[in-house]
Amino acid sequence: MNQSNCMVAQSGGPTTAINASLAGVISGVMESGKYDICYGAINGILGILNERYLNLSEMMKEDGSLARLRVTPAMYLGSCRHKLPNYKDDDSPYVYIFNQFARLNIKAFFYIGGNDSMDTVLKLSDYATKINSDIRIIGIPKTIDNDLCMIDHTPGFGSAAKYIASTMLEIAHDTFIYAVKSVTIVEIMGRDAGWLTAASALARNRYNTAPHFIYLPEVAFNKEQFLNDIREKLKTLNNVIVAVSEGIRDENGDYITASKAVADQFGHQQLSGAGKALEFLVKENIGVKVRSIEINVLQRCAAHMSSQTDLDEAFALGRKAVSLAEEGVTASMVTLERTSNTPYTVSYDHAPIRGIANEAKSIPREWINDAGNDILPQLYDYLRPLIQGEVSVQYKDGIPVYMPVPHLKPQI
Repeated sequence: MNQSNCMVAQSGGPTTAINASLAGVISGVMESGKYDICYGAINGILGILNERYLNLSEMMKEDGSLARLRVTPAMYLGSCRHKLPNYKDDDSPYVYIFNQFARLNIKAFFYIGGNDSMDTVLKLSDYATKINSDIRIIGIPKTIDNDLCMIDHTPGFGSAAKYIASTMLEIAHDTFIYAVKSVTIVEIMGRDAGWLTAASALARNRYNTAPHFIYLPEVAFNKEQFLNDIREKLKTLNNVIVAVSEGIRDENGDYITASKAVADQFGHQQLSGAGKALEFLVKENIGVKVRSIEINVLQRCAAHMSSQTDLDEAFALGRKAVSLAEEGVTASMVTLERTSNTPYTVSYDHAPIRGIANEAKSIPREWINDAGNDILPQLYDYLRPLIQGEVSVQYKDGIPVYMPVPHLKPQI
């Protein structure tokens, strides 16, 4: 076999932009003179271990396929949350994976995902070094949490931020119609970093000041101060709206939740009920009408409210990964650096995966007010460019038309 082929897979949680990165990889391969076939592994790294592949080069030849893939939410190739062992403890999955690479003549492997996916990129890269493999292994970032290091912001975050800000404005319109004292608590995803919750501030405009308080994991949460904040605001407003990250913790580092947190296989706490816990707190101590709303997975795949900036950057990062592999780059993640805020511009590069995997980026404390209940102008300036531009999605019978995914159905 004289062909040089490549493979791409997706992993972690879905976003509205991760398929744009996949489309970017396929587009880059189609224009490349180095790779003949771009294979897609179904369900992340498990697709290689289970030998489930798609020939994306063949499937995406049809006119309009890449354009439709680019605006399709979630993951066309499916996902997994599979943690590879340390090869020093058990190298059997690595032997199998690299045997598959050899069988398909894979010369580059692209893995699109967040922190846990970059852990997989690091482990595969380390094993490749151990066996002197020349396969280029490159991570392509995505996560709505925006907590990857060595990158200004991650694809998927801008669209999720746009959804949250728009939803917060709609919640405000819903709430303001009632001339009764009330508190609405909106719980937003964010276990360790409050980027998504901070984006709720973009709902503010000349007539809307909601959310009136924003509580983030970066600042220790104090229940008494929270109650005092609410009491003071109710003196001047009928309706108080609060944005809170799911991962808020007290000064001892304990999560503020309504139920006990459990850990997944990567050791991450699976949280539930911060908003509900605060709802009970207000009900018991202030006694006004109160409700909590949990924006759970809704913002992850809201393609009808995608950010054009987000999808464009995700696509560009996918194409950049292919060009880096052609240049011989490996054990790296594609990066994006903001070069200007006004006008908004970015540049693309790469960084060693070892400084990225298993690290997390938090909001700088100096971008949060001293009281720890709101954001400062620097964070507005950072967030606002990322939600710009509206995406055109084709509709049929009133419903969006996305790429079909029959290959993700269970095998019988």
